[in-house]
Amino acid sequence: MTGAVDLSGLKQRAQQGSDGEVPSGQQRVEITEANLEAEVLVRSSQLPVVVLLWSPRSQACIALVDALAGLAAADAGRWSLATVNVDTVPRVASMFGVEAVPTVVALAGGQPLASFEGPQPPEQLRRWIDSLLSATAGKLDGGSDEELLSADPVLVAAREKLDAGDFLAAAAAYQEILAGDPDHAEAKGALRQITFLERATAHPGNAVGAADAAPDDIDAAFAAADVQVIGQEVAGAFDRLIALVKRTAGDERTRVRTRLIELFELFDPADPDVIAGRRNLANALY
Repeated sequence: MTGAVDLSGLKQRAQQGSDGEVPSGQQRVEITEANLEAEVLVRSSQLPVVVLLWSPRSQACIALVDALAGLAAADAGRWSLATVNVDTVPRVASMFGVEAVPTVVALAGGQPLASFEGPQPPEQLRRWIDSLLSATAGKLDGGSDEELLSADPVLVAAREKLDAGDFLAAAAAYQEILAGDPDHAEAKGALRQITFLERATAHPGNAVGAADAAPDDIDAAFAAADVQVIGQEVAGAFDRLIALVKRTAGDERTRVRTRLIELFELFDPADPDVIAGRRNLANALY
C-alpha cells in the first residue's frame, strides 16, 4: 500500500491468513494476505473501501462489525466493507499501523483517506460514511489519483517525505496532522516508526557484540536491541531487554521496561513475539 505506515519490512515472516468469524449474513469480505490486493487496493479504485481491523475477542469489535455491516447493506454497494482479524492476519494488520482494536480505515484509489479508533455511536458512523461518500463522489472508477489525493495534501506530503527518508520533514508533517486530529492512526504510527528508525540507524555495526561484552550496560543493550530489530531478530531483542529487567531495579528497571514497551509498540499487538515478550516481561517484573 503506497504511503501506508508499514513496519513489516522489519520482520518478514510467512504467516498464513484465515477468515475470522463474525455474525452470519453480514455484508463484508474478510481480508487475508491472499485477497488484500484485489479486495482492498484494486477495489478501492472503483468505490470507497472501509477496512475494519477487529478481533473476535472484543465485544466492541463485534458490535462495530454489526453496525458497519448494517450501513453497508443499507447503502447497497456504494462502498465496500472489508474486515481484518488482527489475531489471524497480523501482517496485514501491521500494514495499517494498528495501535488498538477496533480501528477503521477508509481507502479510495489505493490510499488511506480517513480513520478512527474505538466504538462509535450509530449516528456518528452514518455521518462518517456520508462524509466519505461525499469526498469521493465522481473521483473513482476512472477518476485520477491526483484528484482524489488532493483531498488531503498534507498527508500525501508526509508520506512522500517518509518514503524519501527525510525523517525530520516527515515528522513535522505528521505532527501537523496530529495537531488537527489527535487520534489519526497513521500519523501516530508513522511518528513511532520515524523515532525508531532515526535512533536505530545511528548505531554502530558492532552494537550487538559490544552489548554482549558488557551485559549490564543499559545503553549498549538498547543499541543492540535496536540493531536486532532492524535485522529481524525481534525475539532476541526482546529477550535481551527482559534479561536486563531481571538484573536491574528502581529507576534503571523502569528505564529498561519503558524502552521494551516502545519496541513492542512497533508491531501488531497480536504478533506472537509481542505476546510472548509481554508475558515474559510480566514474569520478570513479578
